[in-house]
Amino acid sequence: MKKTKNISQNTVVIGVIIALSVLFSIFSPSFRQYSTVVTLFSYMYYILLLAIGVTFPLITGGVDLSTGTGLVCFSIISSYMFNHAGLPLWVAIIAAPIMGIISGAFNGLMIAKYHVPPFIATLSMSMILRGLGSIIPGGLTGVWPSQGSDGDWIRSVLRYQTEDGLIIPIGVIWMIIIIGIMTFVLKHTKVGRYTIGIGSNRTALSLSGVNVLKYQVIVYAISGFFTGLAALAYGWTFTTITPGTGAGFELDAIGGAIIGGVSTTGGKGTIVGAAIGVILISLLKTGLPHVGLQANAQQIITGAILMLAVAVDMIREKNN
Repeated sequence: MKKTKNISQNTVVIGVIIALSVLFSIFSPSFRQYSTVVTLFSYMYYILLLAIGVTFPLITGGVDLSTGTGLVCFSIISSYMFNHAGLPLWVAIIAAPIMGIISGAFNGLMIAKYHVPPFIATLSMSMILRGLGSIIPGGLTGVWPSQGSDGDWIRSVLRYQTEDGLIIPIGVIWMIIIIGIMTFVLKHTKVGRYTIGIGSNRTALSLSGVNVLKYQVIVYAISGFFTGLAALAYGWTFTTITPGTGAGFELDAIGGAIIGGVSTTGGKGTIVGAAIGVILISLLKTGLPHVGLQANAQQIITGAILMLAVAVDMIREKNN
């Protein structure tokens, strides 16, 4: 029965995506341009990666508010390692997810062992990472290799440019693969089953002999790992990263996951649903400016949709 509800909610969101796409296309000829599609995917990559990661803490009934500033922090520090510390590019690349795993595991440890509320633990980590992203590189802007420079192959990982100048968003293929892998992890592995179990009934899971502390740490480490991947996607897409930014990215990711059916009370959610929710968030961010609505209006509309999704989720939980 729960599966049917998830499919139903995802179907509604897909319908909204189609309807908005049609409306944006009707009222804005510029929205129908191919460059708009490329822009949409460019924004979607790093938010989607954040959303996949944060889905795991959300399903346990927790949250991870450190992903936005963590994305910027890891991207800046990793690029600093390559540009100023003289380390090979491959070292800088693997450093981002490693830093994410460490910070995420620390979040999980504080939450599981010392019972710090997830909101407080991850908000504190968000502040720490914001500071580290400025202090460690000495306030320098993060810069990843641009087109024509040494190491510029990284830019072709997500978007390949042909000799005619046509940009092909091949990152979509990587996202589909990652969604498939993490869907398998959530549905068919111990980590996934215990993630859902923690959110459904933590006490019963603990009484059955499962090391809940261990799996809560793993859950937040997964969120951190995907924050590191998102840091790479963000840096490779926009090249230049400014210290102190990133606040708000985590809200887009969390909002996308909730819109896609991840329960705010824990115990329920899918990776595919989170991805669909992120597509809607990305479509709004990309499409609303094309019809003359700027940042403030975008925030109001996005917030209203998120509030509606939360209300629907609460009503369903109440009726169950």
